[in-house]
Amino acid sequence: MDSVEFGKSPVAGPQAWYGSEMRRREQDWSHAWTSSEIAEIEAAIDHIQSQGREILNIRKEDFPLPTVTDRLSEIRRYLLDGPGFFLLRGLPIEDWTIERAATAFWGLGTHIGHACSQNGKGHVLGHVKNLGLDYSDPAARGYQTSARLPYHTDSSDIATLLCWRAAKSGGLSSIVSSTTLYNEVLARRPDLLPMLMQPFHRTRWGEIPEGKLPWAEIPVFMPQDGRIISHYVRSAIRKGQLIDGVPPLTDAQNEALDFVDSLAQDSDIHLDMTFRPGDIQFVCNHCTMHSRTAFEDWEKPEDRRHLLRLWLACEDGPALPRWITESYEGKTGNGRPNGIVVPGVAQNAPLEAV
Repeated sequence: MDSVEFGKSPVAGPQAWYGSEMRRREQDWSHAWTSSEIAEIEAAIDHIQSQGREILNIRKEDFPLPTVTDRLSEIRRYLLDGPGFFLLRGLPIEDWTIERAATAFWGLGTHIGHACSQNGKGHVLGHVKNLGLDYSDPAARGYQTSARLPYHTDSSDIATLLCWRAAKSGGLSSIVSSTTLYNEVLARRPDLLPMLMQPFHRTRWGEIPEGKLPWAEIPVFMPQDGRIISHYVRSAIRKGQLIDGVPPLTDAQNEALDFVDSLAQDSDIHLDMTFRPGDIQFVCNHCTMHSRTAFEDWEKPEDRRHLLRLWLACEDGPALPRWITESYEGKTGNGRPNGIVVPGVAQNAPLEAV
């Protein structure tokens, strides 16, 4: 039995933070690599590259980090049991090839969790880059466009991004506590909360796991073991309306989703952060939503905004409701969300957006 009376009292704990507070506590959720830490990371990259090992085959034990390991362990706990986000600054990628940057990113990621597939192509190393697609297209994923991405979650325990190239303008990164959003809905519009704790139909973008329907059903807010677990992609709910067999959204449901979106845009609630080349951002999807503003790109293709992405499963992550691991996503061998797995598609780690 949950100790919190969900739907009647606010949820406390480190996941319930406000942007106005976190802006004063940047030293708690960010760290700039020291020269000795960078040297340690570079030594691990050299070790991998001397072996000719492919990125997909790099394991935690293959990427030794004698002192950085302790820092990553602390960050991991901050993500899973604390506020749910962290920013690492200053990898010297201006001196690196994209292969070297991807090797460092993957190697650091192995100390946080196990990489999952991010799409129907089996990409475990993802690329957030404008491919010229139209965000209004039912099959287009937002990360393939230059459009503004509303606050949303991804399909894993942890989502992490490495900034390889920044946009000419725009593309601001922003995060918000989904626990705080739950508390604010409870405080301001408690009549909307029951709807947000019932499942919404959402598209799978045509990337359909074995035995699943073209849509999934999952609530925005889900109580579990004293915490609020959240899963939300408004565009997937909207585009799910185009699928035969999906019931139309009611006016009350749309009002509830609009209210969540309006709360997330409150500057006292969300947290913006500058995201520069060489920075790595981590978020725990179960308690943190993330977004970005629209952006203008550079003319030369090699200069255009480009982020590398990992979705990570953590075997000791928070307990999850069945909506996550049974209705929406599949499960890894140890029961964690396993991203997007399509039958017959092998995992792969491309070095460019495809």
